[in-house]
Amino acid sequence: MATTIDELEKRRELAKLGGGDKRIAAQHSKGRLTARERLSVLLDPDSFEEVDMFVEHNCSDFGMDKQKIPGDGVVTGSGTINGRLVYVFAQDFTVFGGSLSERHAQKICKVMDAAMKVGAPVIGLNDSGGARIQEGVASLAGYAEVFQRNVLASGVIPQVSLIMGPCAGGAVYSPAMTDFIFMVKDSSYMFVTGPDVVKTVTNEVVTQEELGGAVTHTTKSGVADVAFENDIDALLATREFFDFLPLSNRHEVPARPCTDPWDRVEDSLDTLVPPSTATPYDMHELIRKVADEGDFFELQPAHAANIIVGFCRIEGRTVGVVANQPMVLAGCLDIAASKKAGRFVRFCDAFEIPILTFVDVPGFLPGVAQEHGGIIKNGAKLLFAYAEATVPKITVITRKAYGGAYDVMASKHLRGDLNYAWPTAEIAVMGAKGAVEIIFRGKTPKEIAEHTAEYEERFANPFVAASRGYIDDVIMPHSTRRRVALGLRRLRDKQLENPWKKHDNIPL
Repeated sequence: MATTIDELEKRRELAKLGGGDKRIAAQHSKGRLTARERLSVLLDPDSFEEVDMFVEHNCSDFGMDKQKIPGDGVVTGSGTINGRLVYVFAQDFTVFGGSLSERHAQKICKVMDAAMKVGAPVIGLNDSGGARIQEGVASLAGYAEVFQRNVLASGVIPQVSLIMGPCAGGAVYSPAMTDFIFMVKDSSYMFVTGPDVVKTVTNEVVTQEELGGAVTHTTKSGVADVAFENDIDALLATREFFDFLPLSNRHEVPARPCTDPWDRVEDSLDTLVPPSTATPYDMHELIRKVADEGDFFELQPAHAANIIVGFCRIEGRTVGVVANQPMVLAGCLDIAASKKAGRFVRFCDAFEIPILTFVDVPGFLPGVAQEHGGIIKNGAKLLFAYAEATVPKITVITRKAYGGAYDVMASKHLRGDLNYAWPTAEIAVMGAKGAVEIIFRGKTPKEIAEHTAEYEERFANPFVAASRGYIDDVIMPHSTRRRVALGLRRLRDKQLENPWKKHDNIPL
């Protein structure tokens, strides 16, 4: 018995050592933590329960039978974050470069299957050189097994990917199908084909960072949500973010004690909207003054900044926020903004997270590039997402709500539950000047000016829409938090179902 225990301890130490001290030192020299160090930061102390510590690969080609390391390049198991269950896998770059083998994939699949059974989120820490070439098609099969589980888990349990090193080739598609992707600046990258292949095929010279670094994917492509400075920042932010997420689609949104009064009055909001309709203002101010204690976790802040998405809490319960941002492109909806907000709305709807929408939108962004890029189909993604959503939806129009963009932004006609407007709201087909120039084409400048003033008086206000029941109430800005909190209370037991279908056909 004593011999067996000694052997067990010896094997445990060997597994925990991963690729050995030399490779661990190399990982640290790049400013990166090891897989186990990362899990110790992410999870509550002493909460990690590891599985498959002793698993080894089953490859015998290319001399691999002589190189077997316990764990096979990935650490898997479960633990807690602030006391709530989570399943995790962390690829270990010190073991075969974190490359994915058949057994490596089986370990990941096992924790994903377990998470689905019990209803708990999965967080994947990606740091891998890709498929293990020595295993050939077996490693490709392993990727496909993981992909299949990503798809089945989508909308059932939250899936979060942290890209903490390389993630290339087929490896990128698993994170792409998860709900959120966090990256680390100057340390992580994602691309389907690397710089060398790009140079060979297209003759373009590009660095790894330029091609698929954290800044590239959080600004240009929109593939990732947030870029963090280092491993520690990313892991601590993930802990904070995790607290906003329900455990599964069978669980309610998390609630935490809240000392911020639900009926707090914010007089400063009465002067948030400038007197001139052409003057921008920062919608973040409104979001933070409505949220509990000003706490707002923004997603994709550097991509499509003309729309804001993220999570806050009201009366301690998670709420998804979507808001036009007048500071960027005057708050117009474009291709990138529609895709960004559409996916976020669908996530909230899948997990019964109420959606709060702040509207100041002059319309869809005009231009040849937008039309040729498919603004029609892409704009329809956001429209489809809002129309499909059955969760509580509260909308507040702060200023402009023009044209089709008014319809799209959670209007009453898309089954908005409570639609409020501030006194500064303007709900119309288009701005006064443009409308008058069409209606009164050929009139003198003086007549145009007179008709513009008349149009503004009649339509540049929320009362026409309110008189038809499209707006439930015109509220004072300072009372926004109180009205939203009351609305969310009343809608807590809302029940609404879409017609039965196998699945919808969103305009992808």
